[in-house]
Amino acid sequence: MIFTSIMEAKVESLNHILGNATAEKIVATIYAEFGEKVAFSSSLGAEDQVLTDMVMKHAKGMRIFTLDTGRLFPETYDLIARTNNKYKTKIEVFFPDYQQVQEMVNTKGINLFFDSVDHRKLCCRLRKIEPLKRAFSGLDAWVCGLRASQSVTREGLKVVEWDSANGLVKINPLANWTEEQVWAYLNDNKVPYNPLHDKGFPSIGCQPCTRAVMPGEDVRAGRWYWENPDTKECGLHKR
Repeated sequence: MIFTSIMEAKVESLNHILGNATAEKIVATIYAEFGEKVAFSSSLGAEDQVLTDMVMKHAKGMRIFTLDTGRLFPETYDLIARTNNKYKTKIEVFFPDYQQVQEMVNTKGINLFFDSVDHRKLCCRLRKIEPLKRAFSGLDAWVCGLRASQSVTREGLKVVEWDSANGLVKINPLANWTEEQVWAYLNDNKVPYNPLHDKGFPSIGCQPCTRAVMPGEDVRAGRWYWENPDTKECGLHKR
């Protein structure tokens, strides 16, 4: 309880300092503040590739990890390799517990996520949330690529937040960025990105649960496209 109060006070202080700072300064400041106790969780989306470039330039020692759910697009796996090659780094990969996934699939079906929101959230929990908790071991803070304008579930996003679900400080350096800023940065800095973005996939997750979006649709419309907009989170970003 004392630790939580201290960290919540730190969140308020950091928001005061970094609320209007550039994303580069946010990344550098957070790494200086937390050191080995902070890591960047990348989903390998466009925003996360921007942050990977910033981390490698302004916070070189920060750990970068990603989650392999076992059902990603081939293009996503290729992007991991291309990113590692460009930055001469090694993104850590965390996998779900095979016994839990095996039991889930054998009892509820290979594509259970289409059956109900509860089944979809179960699949997300075992394939994403459980390995994420392992990745968080020993950390006090984590960095991610959320933007406030991505969806209705992310409105009001702050640069620094208290992640009560995981007991960590959560940093969103791109919270106030527009999609146009993301792509300008990627192009200006020649950052590798997923080619599916050029094929109508603004947000990319697991292959069965992601489709291309039509012109004018919300950028998250292709994620869990059979559900209502207010349920379209996997549980990684409870707010």
